[in-house]
Amino acid sequence: MRQLIWLRSDLRVHDNRALHAALAAGPTLAVYLITPGQWCAHDDAPCKIDFWLRNLTELRLQLNALNVPLLIRQAERWDAAPAVLAELCQTHGIGCVQVNDEYGLNEAARDQAVADRLAAQGVGFRRHLDQLLFAPGSLLTRSGGYFKVFSQFRKVAHARLHDALPDCLPRPQPQAPLAVEGDSLPDSVAGFARPNETLRQLWLAGEGHALDRLQRFVDEHLADYDRCRDLPALPGTSQLSPYLAAGVLSPRQCLHAALRANQGEFASGQPGAVAWINELLWREFYKHVLVGFPRVSRHRAFRPETEALPWRDAPGELAAWQAGRTGFPLIDAAMRQLAATGWMHNRLRMLVAMFLSKNLLIDWRAGERFFMGQLIDGDLAANNGGWQWSASTGTDAVPYFRLFNPISQSRRFDPYGRFIRHWLPELAHLDNRAIHEPAALGGLFGAPNYPRPLVDLSASRARALAAFRDLPSRETDHE
Repeated sequence: MRQLIWLRSDLRVHDNRALHAALAAGPTLAVYLITPGQWCAHDDAPCKIDFWLRNLTELRLQLNALNVPLLIRQAERWDAAPAVLAELCQTHGIGCVQVNDEYGLNEAARDQAVADRLAAQGVGFRRHLDQLLFAPGSLLTRSGGYFKVFSQFRKVAHARLHDALPDCLPRPQPQAPLAVEGDSLPDSVAGFARPNETLRQLWLAGEGHALDRLQRFVDEHLADYDRCRDLPALPGTSQLSPYLAAGVLSPRQCLHAALRANQGEFASGQPGAVAWINELLWREFYKHVLVGFPRVSRHRAFRPETEALPWRDAPGELAAWQAGRTGFPLIDAAMRQLAATGWMHNRLRMLVAMFLSKNLLIDWRAGERFFMGQLIDGDLAANNGGWQWSASTGTDAVPYFRLFNPISQSRRFDPYGRFIRHWLPELAHLDNRAIHEPAALGGLFGAPNYPRPLVDLSASRARALAAFRDLPSRETDHE
């Protein structure tokens, strides 16, 4: 019985659950759907689409070596997927479509519609757990609900991993050649401009590059991760998020690499390894939240009472934030890093999100959407979870009265101004003290071409605290 693996966010041959299952069940073909209308609806960044297409090109070579032809089909939006896949199954005599699960309301509705359409013509539809360590719904509180607090989720996850560590599947063996020709891949998709070559070279495509980057991080930076991860001028983070978002790496591969370096320990041993494994579990946690609390897929706050916050309509301030022209150097350097690379250091993601949602009191959803339109690692669960955490509207969020001060954060995490000087060359001449607050020098002696601060930090903090205090009620359930 012929099998079809429908590739989505799983662009690899190693440790690919659906690919292994398909090849074990019968002669296998692969398909990828080009869905530009859906990508637009989800605000996917042009650099992300380019990265995925480049990884598809590399994946095609790997599939060719396995004698698995890769077919490319067009479906403007996901509502066209059932008809496209049904026609493909009929043409090639497919008995079962194998997929790795994706999460979110739209993804679930799409897969159910495809499964129903295929069932009507006698074709199976089999789902696999792949982009997570644990299936959503398998880690629950004692009362049977999804976790809302990360530390409790992590405790149960650690216990489960000690009981049964998920294995990594090897590269499958080639199948006998099929008399089916694969399709050529587009270099680009209309509506998604190709990024410049400098950005593309930052994020080389293919499993080989992803695995090399993982190993270099483990060998050179994992031990110091807990000390260096908050310093944006240093290469202290893995920068593997684009590869995880596209499924070029699996979370199991990352976990096993960390455990090999830490003698198999999750919560003890190297502090750097423990901290990085926690970040993998944060990624896992937000995916579970996406399934357990569907309202976050509907652009709703996790904490319903925060929907009453009096968000400001300030398009000029939003535009200044987007352009990296707020007058706060670390904020602006971070936004320019995002524009140039499609990626932003994690601590800076929290800082710029908190500045927008609290100091400017602009709806976090405006920032969430802007980030998705820029990020090469754009992922609904991680992006939404991070924004709602920073805005104090989400699960296990930072307390509403906590605001990162961008000047003190700058002095603490970029003390010599190296990150700022790299992205804001107009401030490079300032000394290590002045570079964090050029406005204190005055325009004539400081940086006349750099904008004045967009807001007064003390006044904007007071405004944000008053907005939260005036909410009719605050959720106290922390199950």
